[in-house]
Amino acid sequence: MTPLPHILFDAEAEADLAAAEGTVIVFAAADGTLTPAATALDAAMGGALTRALAEPGVGGKPGVAESFGWPAGLAARRVLLACLGADPDAAAARKTGGAIAKALAKGPATLATAGLGDEAPLADLVMALALRLYDFRAYKKSKPAEGDEPEQGPRTIRVLSDRPEALAGGSRAMMALAEGVFFTRDLVNEPANVLTTDEFAARLAAMQEIGLDVEILGEPELQTLGMRALLGVGQGSASETKVVVMRWMGGGQEAPFALVGKGVVFDTGGISLKPASGMEDMTMDMGGAGTVAGVMRTLALRKARANVVGVVGLVENMPDGTAQRPGDIVRSMKGDTIEIINTDAEGRLLLADVLWYVQQTFKPTGIVDLATLTGAVIIALGHHRAGYYATDDALAADLEAACAATGDETWRLPLGKPYAEQLKSAKADLKNTGGRSAGSVTAAEFLHAFVEDGVPWIHIDIAGTATTSAGTDMAPKGATGWGVAALDRLVRTRLEPEG
Repeated sequence: MTPLPHILFDAEAEADLAAAEGTVIVFAAADGTLTPAATALDAAMGGALTRALAEPGVGGKPGVAESFGWPAGLAARRVLLACLGADPDAAAARKTGGAIAKALAKGPATLATAGLGDEAPLADLVMALALRLYDFRAYKKSKPAEGDEPEQGPRTIRVLSDRPEALAGGSRAMMALAEGVFFTRDLVNEPANVLTTDEFAARLAAMQEIGLDVEILGEPELQTLGMRALLGVGQGSASETKVVVMRWMGGGQEAPFALVGKGVVFDTGGISLKPASGMEDMTMDMGGAGTVAGVMRTLALRKARANVVGVVGLVENMPDGTAQRPGDIVRSMKGDTIEIINTDAEGRLLLADVLWYVQQTFKPTGIVDLATLTGAVIIALGHHRAGYYATDDALAADLEAACAATGDETWRLPLGKPYAEQLKSAKADLKNTGGRSAGSVTAAEFLHAFVEDGVPWIHIDIAGTATTSAGTDMAPKGATGWGVAALDRLVRTRLEPEG
Protein backbone atom coordinates (compact mmCIF):
# COMPACT_ATOMS: atom_id res chain seq x y z
CA MET A 1 0.00 0.00 0.00
CA THR A 2 1.17 3.53 -0.73
CA PRO A 3 2.73 4.78 2.52
CA LEU A 4 1.10 7.59 4.47
CA PRO A 5 3.02 10.64 5.67
CA HIS A 6 4.20 10.50 9.27
CA ILE A 7 2.47 13.30 11.20
CA LEU A 8 3.85 14.51 14.53
CA PHE A 9 2.44 17.17 16.85
CA ASP A 10 4.75 19.27 19.03
CA ALA A 11 4.68 22.47 21.05
CA GLU A 12 5.81 25.39 18.94
CA ALA A 13 7.43 27.19 21.86
CA GLU A 14 9.99 24.38 22.19
CA ALA A 15 10.90 24.21 18.48
CA ASP A 16 13.95 25.65 16.71
CA LEU A 17 12.64 26.60 13.28
CA ALA A 18 16.03 27.80 12.12
CA ALA A 19 17.31 24.22 12.40
CA ALA A 20 14.31 22.59 10.69
CA GLU A 21 15.16 20.85 7.40
CA GLY A 22 13.11 20.39 4.27
CA THR A 23 10.29 22.92 4.16
CA VAL A 24 9.16 25.31 6.88
CA ILE A 25 5.64 26.67 6.54
CA VAL A 26 4.57 29.81 8.38
CA PHE A 27 1.40 31.86 8.10
CA ALA A 28 0.15 35.38 7.56
CA ALA A 29 -3.33 36.69 8.27
CA ALA A 30 -5.39 38.20 5.48
CA ASP A 31 -4.46 41.69 6.68
CA GLY A 32 -0.74 40.95 6.40
CA THR A 33 -0.13 40.31 10.09
CA LEU A 34 2.48 37.61 10.63
CA THR A 35 2.14 34.83 13.21
CA PRO A 36 4.85 34.66 15.91
CA ALA A 37 6.84 32.02 14.02
CA ALA A 38 6.57 33.97 10.78
CA THR A 39 7.74 37.12 12.58
CA ALA A 40 10.80 35.27 13.91
CA LEU A 41 11.67 33.86 10.49
CA ASP A 42 11.11 37.26 8.91
CA ALA A 43 13.79 38.71 11.16
CA ALA A 44 16.19 35.85 10.33
CA MET A 45 15.50 36.34 6.61
CA GLY A 46 16.14 40.07 6.65
CA GLY A 47 12.49 41.09 6.36
CA ALA A 48 11.82 38.99 3.24
CA LEU A 49 8.36 37.94 4.38
CA THR A 50 7.30 41.50 5.14
CA ARG A 51 8.56 42.71 1.78
CA ALA A 52 6.72 39.92 -0.01
CA LEU A 53 3.45 40.79 1.70
CA ALA A 54 3.86 44.40 0.64
CA GLU A 55 3.67 43.36 -3.02
CA PRO A 56 0.23 43.74 -4.65
CA GLY A 57 -1.69 40.47 -4.88
CA VAL A 58 0.49 38.57 -2.40
CA GLY A 59 -1.39 37.07 0.53
CA GLY A 60 -4.98 37.55 1.58
CA LYS A 61 -6.36 34.49 -0.20
CA PRO A 62 -6.22 30.83 0.89
CA GLY A 63 -3.12 29.07 -0.41
CA VAL A 64 0.62 29.68 -0.60
CA ALA A 65 1.35 33.39 -0.76
CA GLU A 66 5.07 33.13 -1.50
CA SER A 67 7.88 30.56 -1.68
CA PHE A 68 11.49 31.27 -0.69
CA GLY A 69 14.21 28.87 -1.81
CA TRP A 70 17.36 28.22 0.22
CA PRO A 71 16.71 31.07 2.71
CA ALA A 72 19.87 32.52 4.24
CA GLY A 73 20.47 31.65 7.86
CA LEU A 74 18.12 28.65 7.88
CA ALA A 75 18.67 24.91 7.46
CA ALA A 76 15.51 24.59 5.36
CA ARG A 77 15.55 24.17 1.61
CA ARG A 78 12.41 26.27 1.35
CA VAL A 79 10.16 28.53 3.39
CA LEU A 80 6.52 28.82 2.43
CA LEU A 81 4.43 31.77 3.52
CA ALA A 82 0.81 30.58 3.55
CA CYS A 83 -2.51 32.23 4.22
CA LEU A 84 -5.93 30.91 5.23
CA GLY A 85 -7.82 33.95 3.99
CA ALA A 86 -10.06 36.48 5.71
CA ASP A 87 -12.62 34.01 7.08
CA PRO A 88 -10.84 30.69 7.47
CA ASP A 89 -13.16 27.72 7.18
CA ALA A 90 -12.75 24.06 6.27
CA ALA A 91 -12.78 24.74 2.53
CA ALA A 92 -10.09 27.43 2.86
CA ALA A 93 -8.01 25.11 5.03
CA ARG A 94 -8.25 22.29 2.48
CA LYS A 95 -7.26 24.62 -0.34
CA THR A 96 -4.28 25.88 1.66
CA GLY A 97 -3.20 22.39 2.69
CA GLY A 98 -3.27 21.20 -0.90
CA ALA A 99 -1.31 24.22 -2.09
CA ILE A 100 1.33 23.61 0.57
CA ALA A 101 1.68 19.97 -0.48
CA LYS A 102 2.30 20.95 -4.10
CA ALA A 103 4.97 23.50 -3.11
CA LEU A 104 7.03 21.37 -0.71
CA ALA A 105 10.73 20.86 -1.23
CA LYS A 106 12.41 17.50 -0.65
CA GLY A 107 12.58 16.15 2.87
CA PRO A 108 10.36 16.75 5.89
CA ALA A 109 7.92 19.57 6.42
CA THR A 110 7.37 21.69 9.52
CA LEU A 111 4.19 23.74 9.96
CA ALA A 112 4.23 26.50 12.58
CA THR A 113 0.57 27.12 13.36
CA ALA A 114 0.58 28.90 16.73
CA GLY A 115 -1.27 32.20 16.57
CA LEU A 116 -3.75 31.17 13.90
CA GLY A 117 -6.50 31.08 16.50
CA ASP A 118 -8.89 28.39 17.68
CA GLU A 119 -11.21 29.09 14.78
CA ALA A 120 -8.66 27.98 12.20
CA PRO A 121 -9.57 24.44 11.02
CA LEU A 122 -6.06 23.10 11.28
CA ALA A 123 -7.14 19.46 11.16
CA ASP A 124 -8.63 20.04 7.69
CA LEU A 125 -5.43 21.73 6.55
CA VAL A 126 -3.23 18.88 7.79
CA MET A 127 -5.56 16.26 6.29
CA ALA A 128 -5.54 17.97 2.89
CA LEU A 129 -1.76 18.25 3.02
CA ALA A 130 -1.41 14.54 3.81
CA LEU A 131 -3.90 13.46 1.13
CA ARG A 132 -2.34 15.66 -1.57
CA LEU A 133 1.03 13.99 -0.93
CA TYR A 134 -0.32 10.63 -2.14
CA ASP A 135 2.01 9.25 -4.82
CA PHE A 136 1.19 5.95 -6.57
CA ARG A 137 4.58 4.60 -7.67
CA ALA A 138 4.05 0.83 -7.61
CA TYR A 139 5.13 0.50 -11.25
CA LYS A 140 7.76 3.25 -11.42
CA LYS A 141 11.47 2.50 -11.64
CA SER A 142 13.17 2.43 -8.25
CA LYS A 143 15.70 4.92 -9.61
CA PRO A 144 13.91 7.31 -11.96
CA ALA A 145 15.42 7.96 -15.35
CA GLU A 146 16.61 11.41 -16.29
CA GLY A 147 13.60 13.68 -16.72
CA ASP A 148 11.35 11.62 -14.46
CA GLU A 149 10.01 13.07 -11.24
CA PRO A 150 12.19 12.15 -8.24
CA GLU A 151 10.91 9.29 -6.12
CA GLN A 152 9.28 10.41 -2.90
CA GLY A 153 9.14 8.15 0.16
CA PRO A 154 6.96 8.73 3.19
CA ARG A 155 7.04 12.33 4.34
CA THR A 156 7.40 13.45 7.93
CA ILE A 157 5.09 16.34 8.70
CA ARG A 158 5.72 18.06 12.01
CA VAL A 159 2.85 20.27 13.14
CA LEU A 160 3.86 22.88 15.72
CA SER A 161 1.07 24.39 17.76
CA ASP A 162 0.26 26.12 21.02
CA ARG A 163 -2.22 23.29 21.63
CA PRO A 164 -0.50 20.15 20.30
CA GLU A 165 -2.38 17.79 22.63
CA ALA A 166 -5.74 18.92 21.25
CA LEU A 167 -4.62 18.45 17.66
CA ALA A 168 -2.97 15.12 18.39
CA GLY A 169 -6.14 13.90 20.09
CA GLY A 170 -7.93 13.59 16.78
CA SER A 171 -4.92 12.29 14.87
CA ARG A 172 -5.88 8.61 15.19
CA ALA A 173 -9.19 9.13 13.43
CA MET A 174 -7.56 11.47 10.93
CA MET A 175 -4.88 8.96 9.98
CA ALA A 176 -7.43 6.14 9.84
CA LEU A 177 -9.35 8.18 7.30
CA ALA A 178 -6.19 8.99 5.36
CA GLU A 179 -5.33 5.29 5.20
CA GLY A 180 -8.84 4.50 3.98
CA VAL A 181 -8.51 7.09 1.21
CA PHE A 182 -5.05 5.81 0.22
CA PHE A 183 -6.38 2.23 0.15
CA THR A 184 -9.20 3.27 -2.18
CA ARG A 185 -6.85 5.23 -4.44
CA ASP A 186 -4.45 2.30 -4.69
CA LEU A 187 -7.29 -0.02 -5.73
CA VAL A 188 -8.62 2.39 -8.36
CA ASN A 189 -5.15 3.13 -9.75
CA GLU A 190 -4.19 -0.53 -10.17
CA PRO A 191 -4.18 -1.96 -13.72
CA ALA A 192 -6.71 -4.65 -14.53
CA ASN A 193 -4.07 -7.28 -15.26
CA VAL A 194 -3.05 -7.00 -11.60
CA LEU A 195 -6.35 -6.18 -9.88
CA THR A 196 -8.34 -9.15 -11.10
CA THR A 197 -11.47 -10.19 -9.25
CA ASP A 198 -9.34 -12.75 -7.36
CA GLU A 199 -6.74 -10.17 -6.35
CA PHE A 200 -9.39 -7.62 -5.38
CA ALA A 201 -11.13 -10.17 -3.16
CA ALA A 202 -7.81 -11.19 -1.62
CA ARG A 203 -6.98 -7.60 -0.67
CA LEU A 204 -10.36 -7.24 0.98
CA ALA A 205 -9.96 -10.57 2.78
CA ALA A 206 -6.64 -9.33 4.17
CA MET A 207 -8.54 -6.68 6.12
CA GLN A 208 -9.54 -9.41 8.56
CA GLU A 209 -6.19 -8.54 10.14
CA ILE A 210 -7.58 -5.17 11.26
CA GLY A 211 -10.82 -6.61 12.63
CA LEU A 212 -13.22 -6.79 9.69
CA ASP A 213 -15.26 -9.94 9.18
CA VAL A 214 -14.89 -10.78 5.48
CA GLU A 215 -16.82 -13.38 3.48
CA ILE A 216 -16.26 -14.16 -0.21
CA LEU A 217 -19.03 -15.65 -2.34
CA GLY A 218 -17.92 -17.31 -5.58
CA GLU A 219 -19.92 -18.27 -8.65
CA PRO A 220 -21.41 -21.49 -7.19
CA GLU A 221 -22.84 -19.55 -4.25
CA LEU A 222 -24.08 -16.77 -6.53
CA GLN A 223 -25.82 -19.33 -8.75
CA THR A 224 -27.54 -20.80 -5.71
CA LEU A 225 -28.66 -17.32 -4.62
CA GLY A 226 -30.07 -16.62 -8.09
CA MET A 227 -27.82 -13.68 -8.91
CA ARG A 228 -28.13 -14.20 -12.65
CA ALA A 229 -28.11 -10.49 -13.49
CA LEU A 230 -24.67 -10.17 -11.91
CA LEU A 231 -23.41 -13.45 -13.31
CA GLY A 232 -24.49 -12.49 -16.82
CA VAL A 233 -22.11 -9.53 -16.78
CA GLY A 234 -19.09 -11.73 -16.16
CA GLN A 235 -19.92 -14.78 -18.26
CA GLY A 236 -17.57 -13.68 -21.05
CA SER A 237 -14.58 -13.29 -18.72
CA ALA A 238 -12.03 -15.81 -17.52
CA SER A 239 -12.11 -14.08 -14.11
CA GLU A 240 -14.58 -15.50 -11.61
CA THR A 241 -17.42 -13.22 -10.57
CA LYS A 242 -17.52 -12.69 -6.80
CA VAL A 243 -19.40 -10.88 -4.07
CA VAL A 244 -17.38 -9.81 -1.03
CA VAL A 245 -19.14 -9.04 2.25
CA MET A 246 -17.29 -6.95 4.85
CA ARG A 247 -18.80 -6.51 8.31
CA TRP A 248 -17.85 -4.05 11.05
CA MET A 249 -20.06 -4.61 14.08
CA GLY A 250 -18.97 -2.05 16.64
CA GLY A 251 -22.41 -0.80 17.64
CA GLY A 252 -24.09 -3.51 19.67
CA GLN A 253 -27.13 -5.43 18.50
CA GLU A 254 -28.65 -2.88 16.11
CA ALA A 255 -29.30 -3.77 12.48
CA PRO A 256 -26.47 -2.55 10.27
CA PHE A 257 -26.29 0.29 7.82
CA ALA A 258 -25.23 -0.92 4.38
CA LEU A 259 -22.74 0.31 1.79
CA VAL A 260 -22.84 -1.29 -1.66
CA GLY A 261 -20.25 -0.85 -4.41
CA LYS A 262 -19.89 -1.62 -8.10
CA GLY A 263 -16.63 -3.44 -8.76
CA VAL A 264 -16.19 -3.92 -12.51
CA VAL A 265 -12.43 -4.47 -12.58
CA PHE A 266 -12.37 -3.76 -16.33
CA ASP A 267 -15.21 -2.73 -18.62
CA THR A 268 -14.84 -3.25 -22.34
CA GLY A 269 -18.56 -2.71 -22.77
CA GLY A 270 -18.93 -6.39 -23.64
CA ILE A 271 -20.55 -7.15 -27.00
CA SER A 272 -21.66 -3.47 -27.06
CA LEU A 273 -17.96 -2.67 -27.30
CA LYS A 274 -16.71 0.73 -26.20
CA PRO A 275 -14.61 2.87 -28.56
CA ALA A 276 -10.89 2.14 -28.27
CA SER A 277 -10.01 5.73 -27.41
CA GLY A 278 -10.11 6.10 -23.64
CA MET A 279 -10.89 2.46 -22.92
CA GLU A 280 -7.70 2.26 -20.85
CA ASP A 281 -9.45 4.38 -18.24
CA MET A 282 -11.95 1.60 -17.60
CA THR A 283 -9.65 0.18 -14.96
CA MET A 284 -11.44 2.69 -12.69
CA ASP A 285 -14.88 1.11 -13.20
CA MET A 286 -14.51 -0.58 -9.82
CA GLY A 287 -14.40 2.83 -8.12
CA GLY A 288 -17.61 2.29 -6.16
CA ALA A 289 -16.31 -0.96 -4.67
CA GLY A 290 -12.99 0.77 -3.97
CA THR A 291 -14.75 3.50 -2.03
CA VAL A 292 -16.76 1.01 0.02
CA ALA A 293 -13.54 -0.86 0.82
CA GLY A 294 -11.83 2.35 1.92
CA VAL A 295 -14.72 3.30 4.20
CA MET A 296 -14.76 -0.15 5.80
CA ARG A 297 -11.00 0.07 6.38
CA THR A 298 -11.43 3.47 8.00
CA LEU A 299 -14.19 2.25 10.31
CA ALA A 300 -12.13 -0.71 11.46
CA LEU A 301 -8.97 1.35 12.02
CA ARG A 302 -10.73 3.96 14.11
CA LYS A 303 -12.87 1.36 15.93
CA ALA A 304 -16.16 2.97 14.94
CA ARG A 305 -19.05 2.46 17.34
CA ALA A 306 -21.43 1.51 14.56
CA ASN A 307 -22.69 -1.53 12.71
CA VAL A 308 -21.91 -1.27 9.01
CA VAL A 309 -21.85 -3.91 6.30
CA GLY A 310 -20.02 -3.23 3.04
CA VAL A 311 -20.90 -5.46 0.09
CA VAL A 312 -19.23 -5.26 -3.31
CA GLY A 313 -19.80 -7.14 -6.54
CA LEU A 314 -16.60 -7.94 -8.43
CA VAL A 315 -16.80 -8.80 -12.13
CA GLU A 316 -15.09 -8.23 -15.47
CA ASN A 317 -17.09 -7.29 -18.59
CA MET A 318 -15.45 -8.92 -21.62
CA PRO A 319 -16.61 -9.68 -25.23
CA ASP A 320 -15.85 -13.41 -25.32
CA GLY A 321 -17.80 -15.93 -27.38
CA THR A 322 -19.73 -16.80 -24.24
CA ALA A 323 -20.47 -13.16 -23.38
CA GLN A 324 -23.94 -11.84 -22.75
CA ARG A 325 -25.64 -10.43 -25.87
CA PRO A 326 -28.00 -7.52 -26.50
CA GLY A 327 -31.46 -9.06 -26.60
CA ASP A 328 -30.76 -11.64 -23.89
CA ILE A 329 -33.21 -11.85 -21.00
CA VAL A 330 -31.96 -12.67 -17.50
CA ARG A 331 -33.75 -13.20 -14.20
CA SER A 332 -32.49 -11.27 -11.19
CA MET A 333 -32.24 -12.51 -7.62
CA LYS A 334 -35.39 -10.56 -6.88
CA GLY A 335 -37.18 -12.55 -9.58
CA ASP A 336 -37.70 -9.72 -12.07
CA THR A 337 -36.71 -10.41 -15.67
CA ILE A 338 -34.43 -7.95 -17.45
CA GLU A 339 -34.05 -7.49 -21.20
CA ILE A 340 -30.46 -6.63 -22.09
CA ILE A 341 -30.52 -3.72 -24.53
CA ASN A 342 -26.87 -2.70 -24.12
CA THR A 343 -24.21 -4.86 -22.50
CA ASP A 344 -22.31 -1.68 -21.58
CA ALA A 345 -25.08 -0.88 -19.10
CA GLU A 346 -23.67 -3.60 -16.89
CA GLY A 347 -23.09 -1.89 -13.57
CA ARG A 348 -26.78 -1.63 -12.80
CA LEU A 349 -27.17 -5.39 -13.37
CA LEU A 350 -24.47 -6.03 -10.79
CA LEU A 351 -25.98 -3.59 -8.31
CA ALA A 352 -29.53 -4.91 -8.77
CA ASP A 353 -28.58 -8.33 -7.42
CA VAL A 354 -26.25 -7.04 -4.72
CA LEU A 355 -28.82 -4.53 -3.46
CA TRP A 356 -31.44 -7.27 -3.23
CA TYR A 357 -29.01 -9.63 -1.50
CA VAL A 358 -28.13 -6.98 1.11
CA GLN A 359 -31.76 -6.28 1.92
CA GLN A 360 -32.74 -9.94 2.20
CA THR A 361 -29.68 -10.89 4.23
CA PHE A 362 -29.09 -7.97 6.59
CA LYS A 363 -32.36 -5.97 6.78
CA PRO A 364 -30.31 -2.76 6.88
CA THR A 365 -31.47 0.51 8.43
CA GLY A 366 -30.43 2.27 5.23
CA ILE A 367 -28.33 1.77 2.10
CA VAL A 368 -25.90 3.91 0.16
CA ASP A 369 -24.60 2.48 -3.09
CA LEU A 370 -21.76 3.95 -5.13
CA ALA A 371 -20.90 3.30 -8.75
CA THR A 372 -19.05 4.75 -11.70
CA LEU A 373 -22.36 4.14 -13.43
CA THR A 374 -22.98 6.55 -16.32
CA GLY A 375 -21.26 9.00 -18.62
CA ALA A 376 -24.52 10.94 -18.48
CA VAL A 377 -23.79 12.20 -14.97
CA ILE A 378 -20.57 13.76 -16.30
CA ILE A 379 -22.58 15.58 -18.96
CA ALA A 380 -24.87 16.89 -16.23
CA LEU A 381 -22.35 17.79 -13.51
CA GLY A 382 -18.89 17.55 -15.04
CA HIS A 383 -16.07 16.33 -12.83
CA HIS A 384 -16.82 18.70 -9.96
CA ARG A 385 -19.66 16.89 -8.18
CA ALA A 386 -21.11 13.41 -7.91
CA GLY A 387 -24.80 13.06 -8.64
CA TYR A 388 -27.00 11.31 -6.11
CA TYR A 389 -30.57 10.05 -5.87
CA ALA A 390 -32.48 9.43 -2.65
CA THR A 391 -35.73 7.92 -1.43
CA ASP A 392 -35.37 9.38 2.07
CA ASP A 393 -35.00 13.11 2.74
CA ALA A 394 -33.47 12.65 6.20
CA LEU A 395 -30.73 10.39 4.85
CA ALA A 396 -30.21 12.82 1.96
CA ALA A 397 -29.81 15.72 4.40
CA ASP A 398 -27.25 13.76 6.41
CA LEU A 399 -25.30 12.95 3.25
CA GLU A 400 -25.36 16.59 2.15
CA ALA A 401 -24.02 17.69 5.54
CA ALA A 402 -21.28 15.05 5.43
CA CYS A 403 -20.26 16.07 1.92
CA ALA A 404 -20.19 19.76 2.86
CA ALA A 405 -18.01 19.01 5.89
CA THR A 406 -15.46 16.93 3.98
CA GLY A 407 -15.28 18.58 0.56
CA ASP A 408 -16.70 15.56 -1.31
CA GLU A 409 -19.12 17.66 -3.32
CA THR A 410 -22.39 16.24 -4.59
CA TRP A 411 -25.73 17.28 -6.07
CA ARG A 412 -29.17 15.71 -5.71
CA LEU A 413 -30.92 14.66 -8.92
CA PRO A 414 -34.55 13.53 -9.30
CA LEU A 415 -36.28 10.20 -9.29
CA GLY A 416 -39.79 9.76 -10.67
CA LYS A 417 -42.30 7.67 -12.57
CA PRO A 418 -41.71 9.32 -15.98
CA TYR A 419 -38.10 8.14 -15.87
CA ALA A 420 -39.10 4.64 -14.77
CA GLU A 421 -41.48 4.49 -17.75
CA GLN A 422 -38.44 4.65 -20.05
CA LEU A 423 -37.37 1.25 -18.73
CA LYS A 424 -40.51 -0.62 -19.80
CA SER A 425 -39.82 -3.68 -21.95
CA ALA A 426 -42.16 -5.45 -24.34
CA LYS A 427 -40.57 -8.80 -23.50
CA ALA A 428 -39.49 -8.61 -19.85
CA ASP A 429 -40.32 -6.86 -16.60
CA LEU A 430 -37.88 -4.08 -17.49
CA LYS A 431 -34.94 -3.36 -19.76
CA ASN A 432 -31.48 -2.37 -18.64
CA THR A 433 -31.35 1.03 -20.31
CA GLY A 434 -33.83 3.75 -21.06
CA GLY A 435 -31.87 5.36 -23.87
CA ARG A 436 -29.72 8.48 -23.96
CA SER A 437 -32.31 10.86 -22.55
CA ALA A 438 -31.79 11.36 -18.78
CA GLY A 439 -29.35 8.46 -18.80
CA SER A 440 -28.11 8.85 -15.24
CA VAL A 441 -31.66 9.26 -13.90
CA THR A 442 -33.01 6.19 -15.66
CA ALA A 443 -30.04 4.19 -14.38
CA ALA A 444 -30.98 5.26 -10.86
CA GLU A 445 -34.61 4.32 -11.50
CA PHE A 446 -33.47 0.89 -12.65
CA LEU A 447 -31.75 0.41 -9.28
CA HIS A 448 -34.79 1.86 -7.50
CA ALA A 449 -36.79 -1.13 -8.78
CA PHE A 450 -34.59 -3.35 -6.59
CA VAL A 451 -35.03 -1.35 -3.38
CA GLU A 452 -37.89 -2.38 -1.13
CA ASP A 453 -40.50 0.17 -0.12
CA GLY A 454 -39.61 1.94 3.11
CA VAL A 455 -35.87 1.26 2.94
CA PRO A 456 -33.92 4.54 3.08
CA TRP A 457 -31.67 4.41 0.02
CA ILE A 458 -29.21 6.64 -1.79
CA HIS A 459 -27.48 5.93 -5.09
CA ILE A 460 -24.35 7.98 -5.84
CA ASP A 461 -23.02 8.09 -9.39
CA ILE A 462 -19.30 8.82 -9.04
CA ALA A 463 -18.34 8.44 -12.71
CA GLY A 464 -17.12 12.03 -12.84
CA THR A 465 -15.38 12.19 -9.46
CA ALA A 466 -13.65 8.83 -8.92
CA THR A 467 -10.60 10.05 -10.83
CA THR A 468 -9.12 13.40 -11.77
CA SER A 469 -7.09 14.25 -14.85
CA ALA A 470 -5.56 17.41 -13.41
CA GLY A 471 -5.49 17.00 -9.62
CA THR A 472 -7.55 18.68 -6.91
CA ASP A 473 -6.85 20.38 -3.60
CA MET A 474 -6.66 16.96 -1.93
CA ALA A 475 -5.66 14.55 -4.70
CA PRO A 476 -3.00 14.38 -7.41
CA LYS A 477 -3.81 13.16 -10.89
CA GLY A 478 -5.49 9.74 -10.84
CA ALA A 479 -7.81 8.21 -8.27
CA THR A 480 -9.35 10.65 -5.79
CA GLY A 481 -10.88 8.41 -3.13
CA TRP A 482 -14.07 10.47 -3.47
CA GLY A 483 -16.66 9.51 -0.90
CA VAL A 484 -14.48 7.81 1.72
CA ALA A 485 -14.38 10.91 3.91
CA ALA A 486 -18.05 11.78 3.37
CA LEU A 487 -19.33 8.30 4.14
CA ASP A 488 -17.11 7.98 7.19
CA ARG A 489 -18.59 11.29 8.38
CA LEU A 490 -22.10 10.05 7.57
CA VAL A 491 -21.57 6.96 9.70
CA ARG A 492 -20.10 9.03 12.51
CA THR A 493 -22.94 11.54 12.66
CA ARG A 494 -25.83 9.20 11.88
CA LEU A 495 -24.91 6.02 13.72
CA GLU A 496 -22.37 6.71 16.43
CA PRO A 497 -23.52 8.03 19.83
CA GLU A 498 -21.93 11.17 21.15
CA GLY A 499 -19.46 11.06 23.99
